[in-house]
Amino acid sequence: MQLGTQLALFLDNRPGTFARVCDALSAAKINIYAVSTTDTVDHSVVRMVVSEPRKAMILFEEHGTLVVETEIVMIEGDNKPGSLARICDKLADAKVNIEYCYCATPPDARKGLLILRVNNAKKAMKVLNS
Repeated sequence: MQLGTQLALFLDNRPGTFARVCDALSAAKINIYAVSTTDTVDHSVVRMVVSEPRKAMILFEEHGTLVVETEIVMIEGDNKPGSLARICDKLADAKVNIEYCYCATPPDARKGLLILRVNNAKKAMKVLNS
């Protein structure tokens, strides 16, 4: 478990926009660890955790992309029933609010990566490490 940086990009909701983002990251040798998108009629919000957030942020800003940096908690956890429930229960008991989260795990994988945006990341780390 560790604190990390998430980048939120505000992009036009048109074919090819996300492809250009991924191409730019690939050309800069920046790996995407986690990604989530939400859409509206006009734009998409792409949240991502990457290998080099500072370098990616500069890259996006150079291309005129609105990007916001946020502190998140990254948890590599077991891919078993109840794993997420235990995390959520501990945070709830400590009054740490989960604002949103995202993850993906192949069905046969033993571990997965959970990204949590919480109202108090340092408290969440302390609670989950105890």
